[in-house]
Amino acid sequence: MTKFFEEEPEKKKKPQLPTELPIIPLRNTVLFPQQIMPLSIGRDKTLKLINEFAESKGVIGVVAQKESSIENPGPEDMYHYGVAATIMRVFDMPDGSKSVIVQGIQRIRIKEFKQEEPYWIAKIEELHDVADSPKGMVDLQIDAFMINIKNLFQKMSGLAPYITAEHTTLILNIQQANRLSDAAVSALNIPTFEKQEVLETLEIKKRLDRAHKILNKLYQTLELGNKIQSDVQDEISKSQRDYYLREQLKAIHKELGENESGNPEISELREKVEKAKMPKEALETAMKELERLGRMSPMAAEYTVSRTYIDWLLDVPWSIFTGDNLNISDAHKSLDADHYGLDKVKKRILEYLAVRKLKQDMRGPILCFVGPPGVGKTSLGRSIANALGRKFVRIALGGIRDEAEIRGHRRTYIGSMPGRIVQSLKKAGSANPVFMLDEIDKLGNDFRGDPSSALLEVLDPEQNFSFSDHYLEVPFDLSKVLFIATANLADPIIPALRDRMEIIEIASYTEVEKVHICERFIIPKQIKEHGIKETQLKFSREAVRKLIHEYTREAGLRNLEREVAAICRGIARDIAEHKTKKKTITPKDLQEHLGRSKFDSDVAERFKKPGIVTGLAWTAAGGDILFIEATKMRGKGALTLTGQLGDVMKESAVAALSQIKAQADELGIQEDFDKVDIHIHVPAGAIPKDGPSAGITMYTAIYSLLTNRIVRHDVAMTGEITLRGTVLPIGGLKEKILAAHRAGIRTIILPDKNAKDLDDVPKEIRKQLRFIPVHEVASVVENALLPVNQKIKTVNNNGRNGKHRKKVIVK
Repeated sequence: MTKFFEEEPEKKKKPQLPTELPIIPLRNTVLFPQQIMPLSIGRDKTLKLINEFAESKGVIGVVAQKESSIENPGPEDMYHYGVAATIMRVFDMPDGSKSVIVQGIQRIRIKEFKQEEPYWIAKIEELHDVADSPKGMVDLQIDAFMINIKNLFQKMSGLAPYITAEHTTLILNIQQANRLSDAAVSALNIPTFEKQEVLETLEIKKRLDRAHKILNKLYQTLELGNKIQSDVQDEISKSQRDYYLREQLKAIHKELGENESGNPEISELREKVEKAKMPKEALETAMKELERLGRMSPMAAEYTVSRTYIDWLLDVPWSIFTGDNLNISDAHKSLDADHYGLDKVKKRILEYLAVRKLKQDMRGPILCFVGPPGVGKTSLGRSIANALGRKFVRIALGGIRDEAEIRGHRRTYIGSMPGRIVQSLKKAGSANPVFMLDEIDKLGNDFRGDPSSALLEVLDPEQNFSFSDHYLEVPFDLSKVLFIATANLADPIIPALRDRMEIIEIASYTEVEKVHICERFIIPKQIKEHGIKETQLKFSREAVRKLIHEYTREAGLRNLEREVAAICRGIARDIAEHKTKKKTITPKDLQEHLGRSKFDSDVAERFKKPGIVTGLAWTAAGGDILFIEATKMRGKGALTLTGQLGDVMKESAVAALSQIKAQADELGIQEDFDKVDIHIHVPAGAIPKDGPSAGITMYTAIYSLLTNRIVRHDVAMTGEITLRGTVLPIGGLKEKILAAHRAGIRTIILPDKNAKDLDDVPKEIRKQLRFIPVHEVASVVENALLPVNQKIKTVNNNGRNGKHRKKVIVK
């Protein structure tokens, strides 16, 4: 043990040190003046030194090594500041080494090493303490340092087990400032270099400052470590106490013959599970999970996971069903009140109700509404739920790329939860809701899986009675759910999924339907939403018709609703500013509120020259008309195609030109094709166009150009062509016919094999149009082109609404 002795300097003078001393290097420690320290001697050089100086109890030099791992240190491996010490006692150890007790006398500095063998001898310089204040003067700063060092040391005695009561007593009794810093630092377990810094500091005040900083830093470290240890111990003690009490409680319940674990939460969950009327498999899983939860500590991380799983099993509506409104007349009235038209959809729903009335356990159908945007596919689902008296839930599938969004995540993942199917059923609170899967054609897929494939089990009537969610891991019966999917296009839906659904196409609205819908639904809705009373705003039917013709051109009703809303906003402002009290919107008022007309329904303006034909196209937003123009110029027989045409339309143009070239003589065309270039252009070049329905349109444009005959302005056509001149059938006929009708066209040329599809066109539209089925291209040009030497001339016609330009055919 390190000891200090107290002896006044005036009672015992320090011996005069020689100029050269033998040197002992120490590992991992520093000897200070007045410090008594035991040393273990094992090195050969040091043993030789001790054997020579032991009996004489001579003075030696003691310095610290810079690196303790060096076995035979050289001058560069030792600090040059050390302490002169006397050998007090030497003990022989059983292993041949020696134990020496030395006492520090005075600080020294090694000036140079004079000898290496048989042991180190160095020339030394004696160092003395440097007082910072004149002798006899009191330095308050030194006194403050001494008080703080003693206080810190006393506080550390309760935190550091190696600081004994003897150390503390010794430090508190030291009165000399130069001795206090040495004694305090020597008793600490700190790195050697920090002790060496204190040893090398000769100014007393600086030495005290350095010692005070070391003590303060160590005290804060010990205090923080003790706090951490205390917190950990408290947590462990609390966990052990809770575990002990819980085990005691289990033993008590066992002695009383009770099966529950003593956790009231488990008892409450068990009661809920028993009342949930789960299927047998789900009930067994819930009970098993409850038993596992009862054996688990609430502090365990998995406790919350298991508890959440049981909550989901309880929240799923296993046996909660809403009664269907099986009164077919009431359901029919409800559907008619919400939607105008859509007879095919209403007929299918009423058929479902009729079968449901006769067979109570029938499975729900899987319907898919396919149609352009704005025709009411999504809102129709809510109307069906209202008519049936069922709950309604909807999930938007657009952009979903993760299969787990449908089937859920397995419970092994952190934050896992069921898929959207189970989540929506929980939200509905019913096992037989009307479930709408919106935008099913916009599902994506990537490395996370294919959600379209995950829907196969959901939408397969032969499988969905046992749908398994990855999170629940128990089957759920979806056969009572009425699934309704919506899509703009049927083609992007994967074939396996499309095969499981009953496709119901919802086509564009006719003008008559739009007028009725606008008057019965859109206008009253917008008047109400803008805070206007029904008596304050009315629309004339002529204004509604003009609004549909000249301000909107769409398959659905969204733009029409926006235009009505714009008019309502303007009237609401006039009413708020007291400019008007009531208003009836007439055709003249539309320009004031909406600006100039956006669409011109008169297409005859384009037909002043040969080579221009009106074609019909099908788009995802419904049908549309497109103009195909052809011109010729001197050249070398090249064919140029512009207007962002796809491969199919390019091939149609090439086939049409080849057909005309092959039958040029029969058609009476005298053109030398090797000396002219033909350019076919489809306007609106920024819009990509493609599809197998423009063959006869391009044929007619080229034929009109080469024969210098103008195409009738009120004729539109659709159909594909073969190299033999046969006209092939096409799709989307209803949408194309409705688009032609909106554009003011009254004659439509179509393939004869599509004549049977005219039944899908509303009767009021068929009555206003003339249809010409054709089998050969010869019939197309015969019905589409004006006779030779006839052209279109524009004349003025004064109508009741002012001047209108009218196109008439003259010779």
